[in-house]
Amino acid sequence: MKVVITGATGFVGVNLQEYLKTLFDLESLSVRYKENQKFDLSTDAIIHLAGKAHDLKKVSIPEDYYEANFELTKQLFDSFLQSSATVFIFISTVKAVADKVNGILTEDTIANPKTHYGIAKRQAEEYILGKKLPKEKRVYILRPCMIHGPDNKGNLNLLYKLVSKGLPWPLGAFRNQRSFLSIENLCFVIKELLEQITIPSGVYNVADDDFLSTNELIMILGVSLEIKVRIFKIPVKLIKFIATAGNSLKLPLNTETLQKLTENYRVSNKKIINAIGSPLPISSQEGMKITFISFKQK
Repeated sequence: MKVVITGATGFVGVNLQEYLKTLFDLESLSVRYKENQKFDLSTDAIIHLAGKAHDLKKVSIPEDYYEANFELTKQLFDSFLQSSATVFIFISTVKAVADKVNGILTEDTIANPKTHYGIAKRQAEEYILGKKLPKEKRVYILRPCMIHGPDNKGNLNLLYKLVSKGLPWPLGAFRNQRSFLSIENLCFVIKELLEQITIPSGVYNVADDDFLSTNELIMILGVSLEIKVRIFKIPVKLIKFIATAGNSLKLPLNTETLQKLTENYRVSNKKIINAIGSPLPISSQEGMKITFISFKQK
């Protein structure tokens, strides 16, 4: 099977190519949005990774998201429908549904994205789902949660810096649970979608099996880096007061940072696991250990 991958130079793309290279005939496709653009797709399957990631520094303009994540996806999907390719895998995001989660996020949760990143991804999803699909073609919209793996610190970098310096974790009184996604588990899911022709087209959340608290992440970090960690349980009210003061005093801890570090964001992966018919290759804890050990090696 010939497989074309867009966004092949990114973190997911690089790892995916390494994972699939002995199984499929791979080709990377460099894409950028241009008006009235069409693609000549001579392939069996397309994995669309290219797009504009969520801007943590908040310097991007809204138009960037809609062109890269919505308009470009429309063009590529329209070209897929006109081509002989039979599989289209679009990497969306859980943020296309919700920025905050009450309970557990499932594929049936009503979408209400709040950021331009999430809205643009959701618009791309709606466009794909609104098209009539020829019966010989399969289309999968994957919604991964926070992806991690070797060489990709991402939002875990703050925790790593804190623990690696021997500083105590002061937010131990907060009880939260989050979903994460090991890059190996994501690559496994994509491989299964390519190989199993009976998996129905549709939208699938992708996450590791278990939810992890921030306190658990700190403990895993300590074990992985062979560092003794200290978790302080400072009263929640005091921490929230300091975070509120941090908004005006420009402290590292403010209400936005506190929310990111302590919020709940639980994602169900039951639908994709049932569709594949086999468990994910690595556990949430093991995947996180692999990621953290890679931090130490740099």
